[in-house]
Amino acid sequence: MKLLRSSIPLVSVLLLSLNYIASANDIHESFLQCLSLYSEKSTSISKVIYTENNSSYSSILEFTIQNLRFTTQTTPKPLVIVKPLQVSHVQAVVICSQKYGLQVRVRSGGHDYEGLSYVSEVPFVIIDLINLRSISIDVKEKTAWVQGGATIGELYYEIANKSRTLAFPAGVCPSVGVGGHFSGGGYGILLRKYGLAADHVFDAHLIDVKGRFLDRKSMGEDLFWAIRGSGGASFGVIVAWEIKLVDVPATVTVCSAPRTLEQNLTKILHRWQYVADKISEDLLIGNILRSVNSSVEGKRTMQAGLKQFSSLARFRIGESLDVLLNRTPTTKRFFKAKSDYVREPMPEIAFEGIYPIFDEIEAGNAEIMMVPYGGKMSEIPESAIPFPHRAGNIYKMAPIVFWDEEGSELSQRHINWIRKLYSFFAPFVSKNPRAAYVNYRDLDIGTNDIGYTSYKQASIWGKKYFKNNFDRLVRVKTMVDPDNFFRNEQSIPPLLSPRKKRGD
Repeated sequence: MKLLRSSIPLVSVLLLSLNYIASANDIHESFLQCLSLYSEKSTSISKVIYTENNSSYSSILEFTIQNLRFTTQTTPKPLVIVKPLQVSHVQAVVICSQKYGLQVRVRSGGHDYEGLSYVSEVPFVIIDLINLRSISIDVKEKTAWVQGGATIGELYYEIANKSRTLAFPAGVCPSVGVGGHFSGGGYGILLRKYGLAADHVFDAHLIDVKGRFLDRKSMGEDLFWAIRGSGGASFGVIVAWEIKLVDVPATVTVCSAPRTLEQNLTKILHRWQYVADKISEDLLIGNILRSVNSSVEGKRTMQAGLKQFSSLARFRIGESLDVLLNRTPTTKRFFKAKSDYVREPMPEIAFEGIYPIFDEIEAGNAEIMMVPYGGKMSEIPESAIPFPHRAGNIYKMAPIVFWDEEGSELSQRHINWIRKLYSFFAPFVSKNPRAAYVNYRDLDIGTNDIGYTSYKQASIWGKKYFKNNFDRLVRVKTMVDPDNFFRNEQSIPPLLSPRKKRGD
C-alpha cells in the first residue's frame, strides 16, 4: 500500500511532463504553420526561419551575443529564430506569437548587458533584425534613415563616405546595434556638445501589438516620446529610425595622459570632478580606471568630434574605415556591469577606498569609466524624452568586470565583487532614487516577473532608470499594449485593469 501511494505522484508527474512536451511541440508546429501562411503574402519568410533542427541554428544564435554569460548549456534557447528580410516578416512574427502564446525578444546588435534581447525563461521567439540594416543618408538635409538592424559602425561608415563634416552623437563601440542603442538613449563622445542619440530621432517606423506599421504621425506623440529612451521591447518592434545629423570639424584632436598612484592619480581625479562638467562643450575629458600590475591607472582622454571614436573603441588611429563594418568584436568575454551618477564631487577618501577593492583577485579585468556631463546635457529638460539624467549630474560612473573562464561558481565570485564595489559607492552617488542607465541594464536593481507586475514592484527599477518619466511610460504602455505582450524582466508594465489581476 505504501509503495502504491508513493508511485501515484510519480506517474502523475510523468504524464504531466509528457503532456507538456506534446503541448509545446504542438504550439511550436502551429506557430511555424502560422508563419508559413504569410509566405504567400510576403517574400521567402520560410527561408529566414531557424529552429534547432537547422544546422546553422547555434551559429546564428551566438553570432552577435557579446556576453558569454548567456552562451552556456543551461541558458534558455529560443524555439525559433526569425531573421526578417522585410517588415512584413516582423508583422507575421508578432501576430503568430500572440496567437500561440509565445514571447518575442528583439535583437539588433546583441550587446544587451543582461541578455534580455535573446534570452527568456518561457517559450520564446527571437526576431533578429540583422538583415534589416539599410542606411540612407541625405547630406543636403543632414538627415538619415537607419534600419534597426544596422550597427553604429555601419552608420558611421556611411556618414564618413558622404561627408567629413557630418556626424551623429552615438556610442563608441561600432558593433552595437542602433535598435537597442537609440531606444535606450545612446551616448558617446559628442554628448556634451549635442546630447544623446535619442535626442536626434525625428521619426520612426514601428510594428505595434496589432501588427500595424506605424510612423510618427500614425503612432502619435505619446508613443513616439516613449520609444526614445525607455529601452527596447516595451512598446513594439522598431524597424527604422529617422535621425538628424550634426556638424563636426573635419579634423579633431585626441590625447591620452596615463597616471598611476605614484603620479598623484587620486588628487587629479578629485580635482577633475570640479571642472569636467563646466568646461567648454567642445571638450570632453573622461577617465578610465583600471588595475595595472597591482596599481590603478587613470586615463584622461581629451577629444571632440566623431572622428576620434575609433581610438576609444581601441582601434588604431588612421586604420581603414572598413573596421567599422565588423559586427563582432575580436574577443568575447564574460562580464557584469553597473551604472551610477555622481552629483557632488567625491572626496579623496572615496577614491582611496576603491584601490583595495581592485586589488582583490575577484576584480579580474575590471575598470570604471567616468563620463562627464554638463554642456548640452544640462540644457535638455528631464522630460524631453524618457531618459531623465540631465542637469545636476557631474558625470556618469560605469564599473564593469570581465573574466574569461566559464563556470557558475567563478562567475558568481566576479558578480559578487562588482556588487561589493557598487555598495561601496552608495554614499557618494545619486540618491532617492539611486539612478541607473537603462542601456547598462542591471537586473540586480529589480525585475518584473514575465506576466503582470504591480506598479509598486516595477517602480523599484523604473524610477532608477526613468525617475518621474516612469509614470508617463506606464500610462503610454497601458494605452498601446494593455495586455503586456511586449515584455521582459525590466520592460514597462501596464496598469492592471480589474479583469487582468493575477489569479482571475
